Amino acid sequence: MDIIFKIIAIGLISCFATLIIKPIKADFAIIIGIVGGLIIVFLIINYLTDVFNVIKNIIGISGINSSLYTILLKIIGIGYLVEFTASICSDTGNSSLGDKVLLGGKIVIMVMALPIITSILNIIMELLP
Repeated sequence: MDIIFKIIAIGLISCFATLIIKPIKADFAIIIGIVGGLIIVFLIINYLTDVFNVIKNIIGISGINSSLYTILLKIIGIGYLVEFTASICSDTGNSSLGDKVLLGGKIVIMVMALPIITSILNIIMELLP
């Protein structure tokens, strides 16, 4: 539970530091925001590995094809990376570019999800008489 307080503290400190530094040196304020975000990402990496291990166990128990597991993890990773990148673009004043990054990420996710959708349709077709 203390990890959430660390994340909140780093987020607030980064925000306040950015607000204070921005009128003095705008370029340095952007770097402070990005570094604060990266520190938060590094704090949660251990938790992400725990989540991936649990998902891996569920996949092993359920008997789902492991390639679908890999695709699912890639989709989740792409979603987080695209959101993080779009936020950085918006923070630097390039919200239009951030929107394009989000659009590109959504299209890539849609294409990557096609094998999962095909697999689900095949299962449904096997269940139908």
